[in-house]
Amino acid sequence: MDADHGGRTGNEKKLAWPGVTDRLYPDQDPEAGPADELEAGPADEPEAGPADEPEAGADLPPSTDPESEGAASGSVLGPSAHRLGGGLAALSLPYQVAAALALSVIGLLACAHIAMIFLHVAPSNTLTKQHGEVVDDWVFPEFEQNWKLFAPNPLQQNISVHVRAEVADNGADGSSVTRWINLSRDDGESIRGNLLPSHVDQNELRRAWDFYTGSHDSENRPNGLRGELSELYIRRIVMLRLAEHGYGGTVERFQVRSAVRSVGAPPWSDEKISTRPEYKELPWWTVAPSDLPRTAAADQAAQAGQAER
Repeated sequence: MDADHGGRTGNEKKLAWPGVTDRLYPDQDPEAGPADELEAGPADEPEAGPADEPEAGADLPPSTDPESEGAASGSVLGPSAHRLGGGLAALSLPYQVAAALALSVIGLLACAHIAMIFLHVAPSNTLTKQHGEVVDDWVFPEFEQNWKLFAPNPLQQNISVHVRAEVADNGADGSSVTRWINLSRDDGESIRGNLLPSHVDQNELRRAWDFYTGSHDSENRPNGLRGELSELYIRRIVMLRLAEHGYGGTVERFQVRSAVRSVGAPPWSDEKISTRPEYKELPWWTVAPSDLPRTAAADQAAQAGQAER
């Protein structure tokens, strides 16, 4: 071959130790150049013959050229090589600003929500007295809490809701009053043994009754708008439950009562607790169109229109 792997021709001298030719020897002139350090003639260099050429298919040593290594490994540096890592640093500047603003808004909302929940469950203080309406508007109804942070008060009573109705006999002049129906027992039977009970059976009637009792005074007078809404809510629920029983007549009036029974003491306790129920009866309510489901209200309105004609 006319040139070796280093790119030299046959007339150029090949140094045995490249990189150490600038070392001075005792008998060497300091002003001598690298060409004068070691002289090797053509006779000192072995001639390249056919035996020195690599055979076809032989394994060649890996290349030590930095450019070839960088190209093979794909580590050529470019403008994108300065963006190291991921996350926000990998985004462009407009997207980084947008992401930072979104995270800031989410963080502020989370802090505000935690503060509102804390004020809702905390005892009465100056902030809750001044900004109680703002806190209630934020918490109710999605984030309502029925426990107190500093004074837990677990339920120690079983409360059930009963209803009876005055039903007009179809084709007769009189009416009859049904027996008391335990609506809470119906919900309990639907929940008991059910692996996936409905939230309607678990919470609808119970929460509606808590809403009613919490927004009325001891003489069943509503406390503002919430009291009126709670009354409409419990009346609609009761009428839906009565429609499921189907007494074969039109319900004209109904009455609701609650039965409160204290939880008995455990067998190992000496405490004496009365488990006799205490009843609280509400006045009779006359059925109004707003108390009925939409289909029943439409039918009743149609019947009233035909009667007037």
